[in-house]
Amino acid sequence: MPSAAPRMLLLDSASLYFRAFFGVPEVIGPSGVPTNAVRGLLDMIASLVDRGRPTHLVACWDNDWRPAFRVEAIPSYKAHRVAEPGPDELAGEQVPEALGVQVPIIIDALTALGIARVGVDGYEADDVIGTLTHLAGGRMPVDVVTGDRDLFQLVDDAAGVRVLYTARGGVRDADVVTQDFLRAKYAVATGAAYADMATLRGDTSDGLPGVQGIGEKTAATLIARYGDLAGVRRALAEGDPQIKGAQRTRLEAASDYLDAAPTVVQVARDAPVGEVDGVLPGAVADPVLMSRLAADFGLAGSFNRVLAAFGIDG
Repeated sequence: MPSAAPRMLLLDSASLYFRAFFGVPEVIGPSGVPTNAVRGLLDMIASLVDRGRPTHLVACWDNDWRPAFRVEAIPSYKAHRVAEPGPDELAGEQVPEALGVQVPIIIDALTALGIARVGVDGYEADDVIGTLTHLAGGRMPVDVVTGDRDLFQLVDDAAGVRVLYTARGGVRDADVVTQDFLRAKYAVATGAAYADMATLRGDTSDGLPGVQGIGEKTAATLIARYGDLAGVRRALAEGDPQIKGAQRTRLEAASDYLDAAPTVVQVARDAPVGEVDGVLPGAVADPVLMSRLAADFGLAGSFNRVLAAFGIDG
């Protein structure tokens, strides 16, 4: 039987386990800890692998959800999501307590299954995804699974990079984001053009103000006319008569923002991820750990669904 053609599946892990937490009814495991995020994420992985048949799978991790290099560029970056620290704590991301207690269980579950989990200190999962996509270099198709539009910038038909966007239909009915999708939905031709459009538009969910008065359609029109953000700024500096009136005034007023924003918006392609195998597990990596997790948290059914999708005898 011929081997499957290589295909990589990259998970924006936090995006998926947050979705699972809010979308799956709370279930309390035998140990008295809620497990809806764990169950939901494992079931998502089973569904994605069963339907997409990847040969490589990596759970990409936020070692730093608000990296210093982005905050230095734009201090408002994700500032509204910072939780107030307790007397003996550092400030961190706002996470519901019932989800926070599940994250270590998720880490153990991935470890037990042998699913590669990759995070890099000082970088977000988006940067890990961008780097692994870059390293794939067109050698194999890549599907990025996320509920975050920021990663649309990685879409590249020629390199076989798609985004499975879960925000509307979940994993089972995800939008398959290709360049045709970007053209139809946002009037931009490439992933890079989407990033430039998003820089102009801004994103309140990430604390990025954008250019005042420049919405999505106007931003897309400017990028289409001048090729990219650098082209827009060059035309502005050269006095292009097509940029006039209030639009010119607003773009000129946003000069400092436009200097800094690309550092925040564009995902890294060079995060130091080290050697990442990512080959889909062919056997349970830690049967003892898996048995303990199944017994303590009632996860046997979810584990069995993942193992079946992997083609591993439970």
